Amino acid sequence: EVPVLILSFFQHALNSGVRRYHVAPVLCQRAKVAMSHFEPNEYINYEKLEKNINIVRKRLDRPLTLSEKIVYGHLDDPAKQEIERGKTYLRLRPDRVAMQDATAQMAMLQFISSGLPKVAVPSTIHCDHLIEAQSGGEKDLRRAKDINQEVYNFLATAGAKYGVGFWKPGSGIIHQIILENYSYPGVMLIGTDSHTPNGGGLGGICIGVGGADAVDVMAGIPWELKCPKVIGVKLTGKLSGWTSPKDVILKVAGILTVKGGTGAIIEYHGPGVDSISCTGMATICNMGAEIGATTSIFPYNERMKKYLGKTGRADIAALADEFKQHLVPDSGCQYDQVIEINLSELKPHINGPFTPDLAHPVSDIGAVAEKEGWPVDIRVGLIGSCTNSSYEDMGRSAAVAKQALAHGLKCKSKFTITPGSEQIRATIERDGYAKVLREVGGLVLANACGPCIGQWDRKDIKKGEKNTIVTSYNRNFTGRNDANPETHAFVTSPEIVTALSIAGTLKFNPETDYLTGADGKKFKLEAPDADELPKLEFDPGQDTYQYPPKDGSGQHVDVSPTSQRLQLLEPFDKWDGKDLEDMLILIKVKGKCTTDHISAAGPWLKFRGHLDNISNNLLIGAINIENGKANSVRNALTQEFGPVPDTARYYKKMGVKWAVIGDENYGEGSSREHAALEPRHLGGRVIITKSFARIHETNLKKQGLLPLTFADPADYNKIHPVDKLSIVGLKDFAPGKPLKCIIKHPNGSQETIMLNHTFNESQIEWFQAGSALNRMKELQQKSS
Repeated sequence: EVPVLILSFFQHALNSGVRRYHVAPVLCQRAKVAMSHFEPNEYINYEKLEKNINIVRKRLDRPLTLSEKIVYGHLDDPAKQEIERGKTYLRLRPDRVAMQDATAQMAMLQFISSGLPKVAVPSTIHCDHLIEAQSGGEKDLRRAKDINQEVYNFLATAGAKYGVGFWKPGSGIIHQIILENYSYPGVMLIGTDSHTPNGGGLGGICIGVGGADAVDVMAGIPWELKCPKVIGVKLTGKLSGWTSPKDVILKVAGILTVKGGTGAIIEYHGPGVDSISCTGMATICNMGAEIGATTSIFPYNERMKKYLGKTGRADIAALADEFKQHLVPDSGCQYDQVIEINLSELKPHINGPFTPDLAHPVSDIGAVAEKEGWPVDIRVGLIGSCTNSSYEDMGRSAAVAKQALAHGLKCKSKFTITPGSEQIRATIERDGYAKVLREVGGLVLANACGPCIGQWDRKDIKKGEKNTIVTSYNRNFTGRNDANPETHAFVTSPEIVTALSIAGTLKFNPETDYLTGADGKKFKLEAPDADELPKLEFDPGQDTYQYPPKDGSGQHVDVSPTSQRLQLLEPFDKWDGKDLEDMLILIKVKGKCTTDHISAAGPWLKFRGHLDNISNNLLIGAINIENGKANSVRNALTQEFGPVPDTARYYKKMGVKWAVIGDENYGEGSSREHAALEPRHLGGRVIITKSFARIHETNLKKQGLLPLTFADPADYNKIHPVDKLSIVGLKDFAPGKPLKCIIKHPNGSQETIMLNHTFNESQIEWFQAGSALNRMKELQQKSS
């Protein structure tokens, strides 16, 4: 039975602009084209997009970038919305939501807490993060289904009850599934994974968010996004030889660095675009997350049309052709920054170690590695992942492998292959690519994230052993792939990974160097060539999708109170109306602090649905400036050093509020909101840094924390781990108004510094209510 207050909320919602399922989309009058095969009654609404674009263009009176067209085309109120790039907050109506299983647990737990009966937009859950790479695809999948049965059952039943489609384990990686089935030109999709921008390869605005943002959209509430700036990347020339789409983003990462895209959409344009396949464009957009970009996008073109046709969506391509003027940038549009790359001159790149923006031409990496003392022998080469697991990627890698096999060679390094989806796995098996890759020494893993996110039971080295791996993944932070801080991980294209794995060393340049065949004769690898799409139709493989029932109200969702994997959420406490006085400093972080440092993945993924258990990994990877160690901080109440989570729990038990001090681009990397939920759960109140990554800053706000930045970055040096902090003036907390911080040193002296913030009025209400979810419930109660 639906509570009366929820029914009242919906009645109020219809009058205040909140969208309801099956109500909002106005059917296309030219043709009714479904958004996907799986939602035949949900239609693409280009006419609404066109109407909104025309309203905004008339208001702004200037040509629009493609990013602006799609973003502003999804405005809740295009006639009245204040629009200023990099300044105003936009209220948007995304078309759909996608969630991977590790983040979906907390997102669905929050949605359950909202009390709403059904999601308001098409939404899906994808099981890809909980499958550990160990001995091969089939065995690893069986093991994962057994170990994670409780979580999979929760997600499947929650999906059925609340109207969410469920992609079972083994179906593939969320971003590949979205590209194959859900992304389309002009769509606005939000996903609870930082690599959601992969869908920009099909001309959509696809943005990675935390679970609380997904809950807003699933609840039918307008979603807030700071109006993004637009960085234009003009591509000229043509890709050829060993140079691949991956090299475009590796080069851009080297130019912009890990925070250069923060607050901006990267929009690729120019004549060079047409030389890149649709899946290649997706690769480029996917790794845009590594430069902090809100998302990345390519304009609709024939390569996208070809891909839509091959994936059974020719009707979407035909409709996109009719509305093409809205799916490409206007002539004369202005970008906030422009980068130009000549694809004809671009060389193969390899980035790393320990950060994805340390770019090197492949021709230089051997010499650089020797100079820097990085191991040049490659222990493992790994291809696949959500970034590079397309049919074309596998074909180009197989083309390299075939040449080695023809000369009697196999990989000197261990070699693994991760298909991006069941469709890709089945098709490369049928067409012989998988056989070739196995023959050269490869192990085909499950259709899942696997080693890319640390789901790798690695046996060939001991923890602490210095070694090098090369991958076609997107991220290479310290310890990310195998939890070994001494693993030097480099990211490059799949074909370069394959070539380097055959040679076994970073000192090999396939463009110029020779290998020695089994017959003793030297030979040179030719640049790989492969079809971007299969000549036959894709083989869909096994059916791995669970449709939500038309009426899921009778479905039971079980969360055991004794479960170690799942835990229903309790509301966070409201702000007490007072200033935050005499907070202790849990840790002052030195240097890079990604979401992997704040809330590690790998073995911790199994606790993503249990907030108290996963909080035992809080900041265990962050380096404490006081002693240069990870997971070792001084307890200010006992003066003893101990693990970060234990110290936080002690402060919470003693009723003491605490803060974290961070460096630049704090919280870069994954979208995981656990990095915000955990500090809130363990009693944290304020995170003060030089700067934040976009998704993490929003996640902190959503959970009732105060993410603040030094007005003067040099003030970072004024705060010491033994100090106490007070944030004063919270009764007058207002948009654009800095907050005052009083630093109290142990010797009795004090200093006052100013802290900036990016809160708007509604976000301040989240803080005051204790969280965004608390505020949503307050609004529901007021409307009843």
